[in-house]
Amino acid sequence: MSTSRGAPGSVLAVDAGNSKTDVAVIGADGRVLGTGRGGGFQPPLVGVQVAVDTLADAVTTALEQAGADCVDHVSACLANADLPVEEEELAQAVQARGWGRSTEVRNDTFAILRAGVDEPRGVAVVCGAGINCVGMLPDGRTARFPAIGKISGDWGGGSGLAEEALWFAARAEDGRGAPTQLARTLPAHFGLASMYALIEALHLGRIPAVRQHEVAPLVFTVSAAGDPVARSLVHRLADEVVAMASVALGRLGLLTEEAPVLLGGGVLAARHPELDDRIAVLLAQRAPKAVVRVVAAPPVLGAALLGLDHVAAPAQAHRTLRAHYA
Repeated sequence: MSTSRGAPGSVLAVDAGNSKTDVAVIGADGRVLGTGRGGGFQPPLVGVQVAVDTLADAVTTALEQAGADCVDHVSACLANADLPVEEEELAQAVQARGWGRSTEVRNDTFAILRAGVDEPRGVAVVCGAGINCVGMLPDGRTARFPAIGKISGDWGGGSGLAEEALWFAARAEDGRGAPTQLARTLPAHFGLASMYALIEALHLGRIPAVRQHEVAPLVFTVSAAGDPVARSLVHRLADEVVAMASVALGRLGLLTEEAPVLLGGGVLAARHPELDDRIAVLLAQRAPKAVVRVVAAPPVLGAALLGLDHVAAPAQAHRTLRAHYA
């Protein structure tokens, strides 16, 4: 079956993260008619138009598989669409490509949330390179944070853990800070003998800065061995997750009723026991009726479900789509 040009109820779903993009064309009945994969989506680095260019190959592949020139509606959940004004700018740029009759752009955290719930109701916290949280209700109300770094009050994710671990390890080695096994584990991971050597290698580019993300898993390993400094970082991340989730639940009036809190992104999906346990304990105190789940479904499913919501697809279409990604 193929989709005719802009067939009523057809959806182009886009989930674009910092490292990769997934695209799917969905028929009005919920069947996946075509898919595509592309590179990372980083408008802050390359600009909006160039970033949207990076989506084009994957979109073209998916449309060709579906036998379509365009769809009824484009549902794009995009990394770095952190503010409503950015979502609007990106929506205009995507709409100008002519991929669909209408376009809606959301931050990619909404895809995680929608993928994990049967209706658009609940809160999602994502810890990948950074940290973000969104919430939504079926009536369209949302709760969100700017999530653009320290200037908007954010801390966490793999990059936050890595930066803090390097900071504590450097100070432990030179005597400014408390002792921690991080001072030995971090340089050893990169085949170096000291934090000084690691700092020099990172500063001079002998170790690419992108490899700092390898530090985050080491924090959990060292924490599990009983290191108090590493453990304080794990606990701090749990505190941040719970703070975001409980505030978002409160904004949506969901603190007093059972509501899902979905966890996603590489750090949370790794299911570190110490992090999971502390999140559960703290959330039980601040939002005792919250139901915590880790989202395993691909985010493009969430983008597609949001698209089906937009075109008022029947419940069976949603079930058909979920079955495809099960």
